[in-house]
Amino acid sequence: METMNSVQLPRLMISSPQKSSGKTIVSIGIISHFVSQGISVQSFKKGPDFIDPMWLSLASGRECFNLDPYLMGMEACCNSFLRNSSNDNNSLSLIEANHGLHDGMDLDGSDSSAAVAELLKTPVLLVVDSRHTNRGIAALVMGMQAMPPRVTIAGVILNQVRSPRQEEKQKSAIEQFCNVPVVGAIPMDQELVIPERHLGLTTVGETTDAEELIHRAGEKIAHYCDMSTISAMFYEVPRLKTKTHDISVRKSTSQVRMGVFRDAAFCFYYPENLDALKTNGAEIVFIDSLKATSLPEIDGLYIGGGFPESFLEVLSTNKGLLDDVHARVEEGMPLYAECGGLIYLSESASYGGKTYALAGILPFDICFQRYPEGHGYLDLKSRCDSPWFKKDMRIKAHEFHYSKPVIPEAGCTYQFDVVRGKGITGKNDGVLYRNLFASYGHIHAIGNPEWAEKFVSLASDVKAKKRVAAI
Repeated sequence: METMNSVQLPRLMISSPQKSSGKTIVSIGIISHFVSQGISVQSFKKGPDFIDPMWLSLASGRECFNLDPYLMGMEACCNSFLRNSSNDNNSLSLIEANHGLHDGMDLDGSDSSAAVAELLKTPVLLVVDSRHTNRGIAALVMGMQAMPPRVTIAGVILNQVRSPRQEEKQKSAIEQFCNVPVVGAIPMDQELVIPERHLGLTTVGETTDAEELIHRAGEKIAHYCDMSTISAMFYEVPRLKTKTHDISVRKSTSQVRMGVFRDAAFCFYYPENLDALKTNGAEIVFIDSLKATSLPEIDGLYIGGGFPESFLEVLSTNKGLLDDVHARVEEGMPLYAECGGLIYLSESASYGGKTYALAGILPFDICFQRYPEGHGYLDLKSRCDSPWFKKDMRIKAHEFHYSKPVIPEAGCTYQFDVVRGKGITGKNDGVLYRNLFASYGHIHAIGNPEWAEKFVSLASDVKAKKRVAAI
């Protein structure tokens, strides 16, 4: 049965003309301030990012959800936003954009942050980098206003302002020519910087004073910005209409224990992926790969992405866990690995002038490059039937890695031909070995609804066969 809903959700997108303008620090500062006032904030991150959502989640105390038109589809983005937002005047929904407001793959901007803002009828608070211009910054803001998809720029925050004189020139020009208020001017301040590394910002798990940084950001953003006006922007929005379908969620009768590496080395997981596994009958068992010396009793293992290169010394010397993972894979345990997980399963990894022995399941020696080896969206076509994917399926994924494997002459069996992107070889991605699948691509469960069902089903089948064999 189909019904039409109309909801008033206080909401705002934080964006900028280009990346690295300060969106994340402004976003967590705004969230921290409102949370300190007793206001609930649900955060969202446009795009495939994993690191920014960690910061947004810590600031809000709630899980952050990605909105990615390429991985999920526009309708799914809208449904996720509606499902996870609260229709409560004391609850706000904040969307942090990615890259620039109008950046994207398509010329028409249909996959841009602006397109998501247009879809969700959400006003935009624009954070601009003030350092290298004065009155000409108004032309930049005017371009953001005029470029399709057309969105409402509700206000501007000047970031990295060099002097009061520069601030006044920029503020006057923007308000005169763009007819939008400048609601904040943040000076250059090293206390308002999240350290960056080769894949972007450092993660929450690697930042010892993460909570203090967020608290400090909340205080400083409130000091430099007009929070009363920013608060009003959330409420100056039209009602959202959406069609919903009365469909009961089918839960699998399978009951398996699914191990998930989750620690500072492996921390890239979409919350919907873990939820999908639970919905299909999996009990999630988190495993700290830096501390655990063996696997617990599990029926399958999921190793996501992260920064194993920063922890290779610890991972390599943890022989007990490496050997146990190897043995369990040889016994037939299903294992799904993404990017960092693929590295962990390889013979070795060379980083910082040293080579570290790893699980030795995949016949790869991993080396790291100075520049990204694969960066962007993947379009993959399945070349064979497997327990994981059907032949000829098209899978959309995302990759961002500085590493690449040295491919041995002895060939591997690959699940996918690469239509767009790099993958493992430039032509192939998705190594298949026994019941193991390993890829450089990150998939989103909403865009690949069969993934979790197949994973749990495979683990359940293997578990049942082991039980029969033991009788």
